[in-house]
Amino acid sequence: MLQCTWGILQTLAGAAVFLACIKRKHFIYRASVATEWGRGESLSLGLFIFVSERAQDGLRRELCAHEYGHCIQSLILGPLYLPVIALPSAVWCMTPALQRRRSRLGTSYYSFYTERWANRNAEKATGEKLEILKGTSKNRFEKRK
Repeated sequence: MLQCTWGILQTLAGAAVFLACIKRKHFIYRASVATEWGRGESLSLGLFIFVSERAQDGLRRELCAHEYGHCIQSLILGPLYLPVIALPSAVWCMTPALQRRRSRLGTSYYSFYTERWANRNAEKATGEKLEILKGTSKNRFEKRK
């Protein structure tokens, strides 16, 4: 209910993406609606989670937990979620210069404040340890060597 009031902006955006992916595989993950989509990135918008269909089972489970951590951020921040979490996270994820810098320095994608907080939320809410994600550096779909 809170996602449909306090988090309405991101939930409406998530509903639009959900409808665009209506033919994809959907399932319930905790208190969210999860979708396996064709993109390489995973995404959380309100009560909707979108996880890459390319991820292996163990990684997919951790990505669902991580994205659920973003759902919790949405509940906490409400309308501030988009400027405080979603936008900085998207820039951190998709800016080629930042991708190159992370790769060059061996910096984990999940070291950024938005992602670190989502991981902490996920571990507290689900009881799962996000071992694969914490060992990930330049690519979310490969284990760090």
